[in-house]
Amino acid sequence: MDVLTQTLLGFPLGVFTLALGLLVLYWLLVVLRLAPLELFEHDSLKGDHLASTLVALGFAGVPASVALTVLLAIAGAFTLALELLVLRWLPLGLFRIPVGVVVLWAALALASPLAAAVCHALHRWFHRHAGRRCLLGETVLVSGDCGGDDCTRATLEDDPEHEVRLHGKAGALPRAGERRVLVKYLAGEESYRSVPLNEFEEAHTRVHRLRRGRRPRRAASH
Repeated sequence: MDVLTQTLLGFPLGVFTLALGLLVLYWLLVVLRLAPLELFEHDSLKGDHLASTLVALGFAGVPASVALTVLLAIAGAFTLALELLVLRWLPLGLFRIPVGVVVLWAALALASPLAAAVCHALHRWFHRHAGRRCLLGETVLVSGDCGGDDCTRATLEDDPEHEVRLHGKAGALPRAGERRVLVKYLAGEESYRSVPLNEFEEAHTRVHRLRRGRRPRRAASH
């Protein structure tokens, strides 16, 4: 028992133990209806908040709290396995801290695609039972107008039975058959602002380059 406790609370596994413990408390508050399911969601993907970061990692379509729970659970399982099979048998001493940091990064990197796949499998359930803000980042296929001058209808690409309203300006509405990404929720109108899929992907590519310290090619040429 002492070995198990020491393993769960030691570094690096203790980071995931603490984080998952806080998430368990959060989910208890959700069950008791004292906290919202979409606690981390915003009305727009603009900004560096948690929800937009998870969308950029491929977790669109489920609440950020769900994506974070799945991601940390899988990463924690990887770290636990590595701790029991390798780390606990090595005389790391002071090297446990830098080694632990590498393990944390590697566990999250390995867990991310698996967690995204799990969340993707849950999309349709959350489309019907969760809030509307968790749809931000989802790709939709424009199907036609909705009888108004400033809106069109669209269906989620991976769930054609789920329909949403897209807000736009008269004369510049999304065209039928166009693929777009939901980027902002308009609560008062229960509709979304959207951008073409290629523009969304290009914007994310530029952001990744800037975060890595790389200038866009055009800017670099000047």
